Amino acid sequence: MEERARHHLVWPDQERVEDVKATLEAAYGLPNCCGAVDATHIIMTLPAVESSEDWCDSAKNYSMFLQGIVDDEMRFIDIVTGWPGSMTFARLMKCSSFFKLCESGERLNGPVRVSGENAEIREFITGDSCYPLFPWLMTPYEGKNLSTPMLNFNARQKAARMLGTKALARLKGSWRILHKVMWRPDKNKLPSIILVCCLLHNILIDCKDELLPSVQLPENHDIGYSEENSEQVDPNGKVMREIITAHLQSYEASN
Repeated sequence: MEERARHHLVWPDQERVEDVKATLEAAYGLPNCCGAVDATHIIMTLPAVESSEDWCDSAKNYSMFLQGIVDDEMRFIDIVTGWPGSMTFARLMKCSSFFKLCESGERLNGPVRVSGENAEIREFITGDSCYPLFPWLMTPYEGKNLSTPMLNFNARQKAARMLGTKALARLKGSWRILHKVMWRPDKNKLPSIILVCCLLHNILIDCKDELLPSVQLPENHDIGYSEENSEQVDPNGKVMREIITAHLQSYEASN
């Protein structure tokens, strides 16, 4: 499966990216949005010999992280796994090859959009406040007394980023080995099991197959974990979020 089905989980070519962006803009009003990111813990028990604190997460479980980036159809287009669940979401992102590609300008580097105020909007994905704010990763505004444009941005951003959350819930609900506590898995083989489940998830989407209505999907793919909040704000990310917020305001005023 790892070798023969790998083509079901790849970063899309630019033509497909343009389709994703058009669909997401039509649905949520976000220009140049290429998808959403979220992460979940795969819980396991470890033999006493291997019960290292590195693998003990904030909920006192031994777990391995899975981060997934999804498109408009909740298809995984990039994943990273194999890292201990004790890491923060922000740290996991920074350890991923996706982060390195974005920072070096090799990912999310397609055509820019010009906003209503003639400012450039680059390609980006959406994520929750557990992630840092980057020019290519839009997170919600935090705090009280947010302005109406900020609240409008947050509502649209949340609707888009929920694609990642729903994809992980569907993954764990469909392939229950990921949703229960794994009994002493081989930590070297576990990333392969996780990858194959993600491949199967994508194959169902690619074949336009549907889950049976009787399949109960979990409402929360990460039960028992408290919310994280990353304080990291890239100055260019802050500017980009403000440009998108202003664009949405002018877009709504003209409609």
